Amino acid sequence: MKKIPSPGASSSTAQAIVDAHQPSVAGVGFKPVLSLSALVLFGLAFVGPTAPYTFFGVGAVQSRGHFALVYLIAMVAISFTAVSYGKMAGAFPEAGSTYAYASKAIHPVVGYLAGWVMILDYLLMPMLCVIIVGVTSNKLVPSIPYSVWVVVTGVAITGINLAGIEMTSRATLIFNAVLAVSVLWFLGAAVWALTHGVGRGTLVSIAPFYSANSFSLKAVMAATPVAVLSFLGFDGISTLAEDSKDPQKNIARATLLVCFIAGAVFILQTYLGQLIWPDYTKFSPIETAFSDIGRKIGGPALAYLIALLVIGQAWASGITSQASASRLLYGMARDGKLPRFVFGHLNPRSRTPTYSILLMGAIAMIAGLVLDLDKAAELVNFGACAGFMVVNLSVIGHYFVRRREGWWGSLVSPGIGFCVCLWIWLSVSPLAMKVGALWTLAGFAYLVILMRRHGTRLVASASAN
Repeated sequence: MKKIPSPGASSSTAQAIVDAHQPSVAGVGFKPVLSLSALVLFGLAFVGPTAPYTFFGVGAVQSRGHFALVYLIAMVAISFTAVSYGKMAGAFPEAGSTYAYASKAIHPVVGYLAGWVMILDYLLMPMLCVIIVGVTSNKLVPSIPYSVWVVVTGVAITGINLAGIEMTSRATLIFNAVLAVSVLWFLGAAVWALTHGVGRGTLVSIAPFYSANSFSLKAVMAATPVAVLSFLGFDGISTLAEDSKDPQKNIARATLLVCFIAGAVFILQTYLGQLIWPDYTKFSPIETAFSDIGRKIGGPALAYLIALLVIGQAWASGITSQASASRLLYGMARDGKLPRFVFGHLNPRSRTPTYSILLMGAIAMIAGLVLDLDKAAELVNFGACAGFMVVNLSVIGHYFVRRREGWWGSLVSPGIGFCVCLWIWLSVSPLAMKVGALWTLAGFAYLVILMRRHGTRLVASASAN
């Protein structure tokens, strides 16, 4: 049995252990080619500027017609966590993201568990996107079976990521361009309709933010977790630290820009949507509320386009979430927390974690054939919110506890971010809680195996930090 060094083990010993678990492809690393604009486009593709298309009906009903206000609150709330991601990316610009931050700011065991929980989120996102494309495409073109759409989508998304981060960046640029055109079409149609007497018949109104007849603070706050879901994915930018230029600055800037750009677009779309359709009680069904608004102002063409955009957004999110997941897995494998020969492998030519991408593509396709949309969607939020909480705690640990920096940026701001994420995390469905708990227990069991086989790795890493 290997001897476990004491907590006072030297940093040279720690470095030797870390070096022993580096990826097997010597001299191969990620290509730092992504600029600030490329990172922003990646984040927007992951988050999705058309997210309100999916959540509008539910959010409008829950908030009693104040969904624009809900998005404003959600943007402010999630911005605290976005700042935390930016601060940690500046301190530790590594592909491991949440895992790397918690490992170095708190403890390697905490980092491992945080990374393990985030794996669940990142594995589920490509799967969810494949299911969304399959369901929506099959409704638009029933002659092509759902299973064919799932397989074609899974293969295409995986192929784009295998081609390298530059191909992924180009794909996100194309999808963002298409989505931007669609948003502009909706905005133009909405402005024309409102100025010609449709809905409230005005472009300026405080009703989407406050209507005395229906306002309820409790209802508004109850709907906020729904809006926060639209922002999930901005954290994926941090996994590209080793693919980006000047990551200490650009990751933080891109994360905040994505948060505020997406938030502004969400607020504008829901603001106009509520002006066009003021009576939130008359959506039938609420799941297709935004398509109904599109049909009202742009006819069948705009309603059909909105359905196509759901597919386009799922493609974009599938590509970006798979890229992010592969880099999280790589970061953990590089430190010996996952099997190195699978997850720590980089293709020498494309500089991509080939085996991780192939594995995730296979999981997405298989799961897409056996799971339905509702069950898959319920499971996504557990890992995301748990990871967000750990990142906020990492800021406190690194900047406030260790470096004794100012209380606002290193304690109060991340503290607010933690509380917001905890509140949202506690609101996830019982099914998500059960699956998340089982996944976490499985990760803990694997951690015990790691410590028994390679106990020096975790202890030495802790002393090195």
